[in-house]
Amino acid sequence: MFKKILIANRGEIASRIIRTCKRLNIETVAVYSEADQEAPFVKEADFAFLLGGSRVNESYVNTAKILEIAKEHDVEAIHPGYGFLSENSEFARECIRENIVFIGPSPDVIELMGQKTKAREAMEKSGVPVVPGISYPLADAEEAVRVAKKLGYPVMLKASAGGGGIGMQSVSNEIELIKAYEGNQNRAQSFFGNGDMFLEKVIVNPRHIEIQVLADKQGNAVYLWERECSIQRRNQKVVEEAPSPFVDESLRKRMGETALKAVRDLGYYNAGTFEFLMDEQKNFYFLEMNTRLQVEHPVTEEITGIDMVEEQIRIAYGENLRFTQDDIRLEGHAIEVRVYAEDPVTFLPSPGQITYLKLPNGPGVRNEVAISGNSKVTPFYDPMIAKLIVSASSREEAISCMTKALQSYEIQGIKTNLPMLLTVIQHEAFKAGDTTTGFIEANLKKMKNR
Repeated sequence: MFKKILIANRGEIASRIIRTCKRLNIETVAVYSEADQEAPFVKEADFAFLLGGSRVNESYVNTAKILEIAKEHDVEAIHPGYGFLSENSEFARECIRENIVFIGPSPDVIELMGQKTKAREAMEKSGVPVVPGISYPLADAEEAVRVAKKLGYPVMLKASAGGGGIGMQSVSNEIELIKAYEGNQNRAQSFFGNGDMFLEKVIVNPRHIEIQVLADKQGNAVYLWERECSIQRRNQKVVEEAPSPFVDESLRKRMGETALKAVRDLGYYNAGTFEFLMDEQKNFYFLEMNTRLQVEHPVTEEITGIDMVEEQIRIAYGENLRFTQDDIRLEGHAIEVRVYAEDPVTFLPSPGQITYLKLPNGPGVRNEVAISGNSKVTPFYDPMIAKLIVSASSREEAISCMTKALQSYEIQGIKTNLPMLLTVIQHEAFKAGDTTTGFIEANLKKMKNR
């Protein structure tokens, strides 16, 4: 097994990886920015080194500095967490060139699945259903209009290299499409260095359901059931649960086997997630594949008892998967909410000094946090500051547990989305499992009035 791993990330995911490494007797190296000098993950690691300034390009994506630290301190592997460098194929190649193991899939697969149009092509070849649309970049807005007429409005304009909802917009007619094209193309170019755009048909009232997979380098692969991630704001998830209240056993098996067929065709290894949109008739369509650990991995861990980070590390080390599909259990129900330092109504970030923190606890309650009672939330990074996960024997009990946990959660000094999360969890539509991706927008007015 590896003796020392560098974690090229920050916040709660860095703490999460450190925790598993300690259990496996693996030394950890944290890297941090000036803004994170007092962050909990810096103190939790065995070694910690300053990368540079507070801005992301001065620190967490400074690949030359990260590799320099890794080599100086005899690091054998780098875990990228999620975000930052986790889906950067060139960084994965740089690690390989430096004889350091990148804990993730091969750079070629990262590159392939990072380009949404190429990923669509690959999935079509594997027989995975894709959303009706095109699998090539549009030449210009005029071509977008011609393609949209064939697909029929509404259509989803998307950035080929996009993520996190950036460069993506639903449009209902030709005027909206022409107006949206240039702005989204410019945003995609600015964020991803690639302004290619393509179009897909809008799936009406969809659910966002994803399949978690694990695969080793010897060709063994399993799926760890599904997660429902339909509760989103601005195309970003805020509540996730496993299993989905909408998916039955037959559909679960069909989606899982579809994902595994693609895994084998891709030659994929390590952890990965196939994201699907599902319509009201339970037809599912490939949305994208995340070639990394995901924010919502804890709900899968809670219903399977599998430590996803440990399995990632073992696969990267070259070990075989330690279980087959028949060994994987699905027990109980888990729900995760993402706690953001943001205004619960406007969703605008709310950086500042935390003056008091009281985390919920008790049976079935799990906290993954990036903060302490005297942390300062800076404006430099994503405003997610913690995740709260609960698990119970049934969905009803999990909702009850989450309600109590949210009611006892206290953060003072900054605004958070805790009130909004409690409203969602207590909403009758959520309790009934009626959770499409339009949930927040459909109920936003009621939430503002609470």
